[in-house]
Amino acid sequence: MPFKPLVFSGVQPTGNLHLGNYLGAIKRFVEMQATHDCIYCVVDEHAITVWQDPFELRRQIREVTAAFLAAGIDPKTHIVFNQSQVPEHAELAWVFNCVARMGWLNRMTQFKEKAGKDRENVSVGLFAYPSLMAADILVYRATHVPVGEDQKQHLELARDIATKFNNDFSASIVAQGHSAEEGYFPLPEPLTQGPAPRVMSLRDGTKKMSKSDPSDYSRINLTDDRDAIAQKIRKARTDPEPLPSEVEGLKERPDADNLVTIYAALAGTTKEAVLRDHGGSQFSAFKPALADLAVSVLSPINDRMKALMAEPDHIDAVLADGSERAGAIAGKVMDDVRDIIGFIQSRKRR
Repeated sequence: MPFKPLVFSGVQPTGNLHLGNYLGAIKRFVEMQATHDCIYCVVDEHAITVWQDPFELRRQIREVTAAFLAAGIDPKTHIVFNQSQVPEHAELAWVFNCVARMGWLNRMTQFKEKAGKDRENVSVGLFAYPSLMAADILVYRATHVPVGEDQKQHLELARDIATKFNNDFSASIVAQGHSAEEGYFPLPEPLTQGPAPRVMSLRDGTKKMSKSDPSDYSRINLTDDRDAIAQKIRKARTDPEPLPSEVEGLKERPDADNLVTIYAALAGTTKEAVLRDHGGSQFSAFKPALADLAVSVLSPINDRMKALMAEPDHIDAVLADGSERAGAIAGKVMDDVRDIIGFIQSRKRR
């Protein structure tokens, strides 16, 4: 493979991290450490595409970092940092803004969903968000990105930008010693280790679990203690029928399907295996079993997060070290990019 395999992914520091974030992203980040070199980023520059309270943003950057560490991400073997401490992200994003086409960005469905009917009043940053995401990945020449369904279109755009950059500047890239066939930037691939569980609201199994839901009982936050976790599961919406013995029986039963999905993901097993053990059970028996499992998995993470949040200087030191190591990689890439596109560099920054 012409490019060294490298995983990049990031999490926005906007609001409480919840069970869906853990099972769909952070748990997978931890597992990938055993098989890949990984760079994990708190993407605080993405967060400010909508207004953030500065004091709350700072706390949330530390909270996401604490969640990474508490869940088992090793910041010494891999890299953990926050985006704004590595200015090459923003610099490469501007280059990519000049490579990407308006038509490409206009097709991004997530922008349309977030902007809604008020497109004229949203920030330019929200519109150009995918260019920054491409820069996040490619400033490390990362080859693989774990993404959910809602980010697949953005990863495709990153590939389009990398392809156009490689084509637009092919002569300069070759002059720098790279092959014309490979180009300078890799085309990053989505990284899948089986389908990520789609965790739904505890109050409505047809809606995705979300930090924006006004009901705190719709989600299990990573900051919830044992009692809160158990109470939210006890109050989770269900239907009056017992659990089926086969997965097919969960169709048209979204609330039941959601709780079985959560159990399987927390236990590291399949829905089929859960129903072999619990099929025929009433929810009055299944919910306590799920609550015990959730508490056993999540409460140690919650305890470690609390301890880490009580030591902000330690978190800041982890981020500073990670940013220095990330910056060493990104700085070399940006030196190459400036040279490739024809900028005159009076001095090397790194």
